[in-house]
Amino acid sequence: MKVKQSDYIGKNKVLFKKLLEKLLENFEYASVLVSDSVSKRYSVSKMGINISEDDMLTSRGFVAKVYDGGCYAEYSGNDISEEKISDIVAKIKDELVLFGSKFDKSQYKIPEDEPLTLSKSTEYEIDPEDMGDEAIIEKMTKVYQAGMAEDEKVLNFNVGMNYQKYSKLFLSKNRDMEQNILWSSGHTIAMALRGEEVKDSSSMFSVLGGMEVLDDMMDSVKKTVKVCLELLDSEPLLPGVYDCICDPETTGMIVHEAFGHGVEMDMFVKDRALAANYVGQYVASPLITMHDGNGENEVATYFFDDEGTLACDTIIIDKGILVAGISDLQSAMALSTKPTGNGRRESFERKSYTRMTNTYFEAGNDKLEDMIASIENGLLLESPSSGMEDPKNWGIQCMVSYAREIKNGKLTGKIFSPIVLTGYVPDLLKSISMVSDTKKLSGSGFCGKGYKEWVKVSDGGPYIKAKIRLG
Repeated sequence: MKVKQSDYIGKNKVLFKKLLEKLLENFEYASVLVSDSVSKRYSVSKMGINISEDDMLTSRGFVAKVYDGGCYAEYSGNDISEEKISDIVAKIKDELVLFGSKFDKSQYKIPEDEPLTLSKSTEYEIDPEDMGDEAIIEKMTKVYQAGMAEDEKVLNFNVGMNYQKYSKLFLSKNRDMEQNILWSSGHTIAMALRGEEVKDSSSMFSVLGGMEVLDDMMDSVKKTVKVCLELLDSEPLLPGVYDCICDPETTGMIVHEAFGHGVEMDMFVKDRALAANYVGQYVASPLITMHDGNGENEVATYFFDDEGTLACDTIIIDKGILVAGISDLQSAMALSTKPTGNGRRESFERKSYTRMTNTYFEAGNDKLEDMIASIENGLLLESPSSGMEDPKNWGIQCMVSYAREIKNGKLTGKIFSPIVLTGYVPDLLKSISMVSDTKKLSGSGFCGKGYKEWVKVSDGGPYIKAKIRLG
């Protein structure tokens, strides 16, 4: 089934068109973005049951954007009526008088506004609103109970999930576009106790769809608990440079933190990204091709961004060579490049930045078993937990939950935890020598930027073999 248009947008579209017409009488360019979003969070654990509206992702409002021939101004609000339209136009004019003279106008120009009419929706199997809170909690409780019953050492088994259903309308002189999206994501976290030592293990889930994600969560229970119990026997790792195989989630963290932020082109404009100096050069192994955008259907998929640019599949690295960054409309105009559809807002109340969407490495030709067999003394890295990037100097520091020992081409069963992954990004990417023939993306988390403004992202890829500094 397809996600339906928001009633709010449907009932008020005529008013927003009138607002646009009034703006175009006064400004060389104008656009209106309308968004209507609902989101909920659910959790079941030993601590109890929680159901709450997600304040960050639940909003309803609009952004009017204008260009006066010298710079841009925006007005955001959540109150629209026939009477309000003249007031909104007047306020935008006042803002331009007050602040327009403070900006460097040389980099601003009118965006392309080719005619386009579009109305698209993503698909789902189970609508969370139709399913209802009671049925969702009932199914999550069964997952929780299965986790608690798996082993007597399990101290707690947390089951969490959230969803967002949103509709957006973008209007300009030549564009009338609507999109309706539903995504869901979740996690299971096992905690185990031995003596005074507590360890935990998590599994993450995401789908461009609805409550069908709950079935995947039930299927993960045994694995989540098994890893948690293994971690009770884990040892600290001796720091050094190792031959490593990264699982798809760890690959995704490297893609996102090590290189994704470094090719956001608003950072090029601000001279805060070293990647700007390496377009056309090798930055990774020839085995690596990197994408961002709608090449995969995951939680960050959409049909157009918050500036009215169509989403696309952007190839960032092509067989090791950096060929393009990702951009919002403003940074693309400043750099005289084509926008890639990556202008995203946390909500109508926040500004637009260049933001990643679904970011990943392409699969290669190697079998995982051959990759493991190729390592004499190394590690299999699994389950990343957090990461930090330095686009200005191409440094990376990430946390990985655990590493499995590989000796003479075989997994020994020995496990190390926790793991700190560090290094210089091009050195890491150029050292990649094998890439598996399957890939996987995951979108259970969010990405923060600016004043910690959050948007949904996914990342991933294949298993990769590389030399990595660990601690």
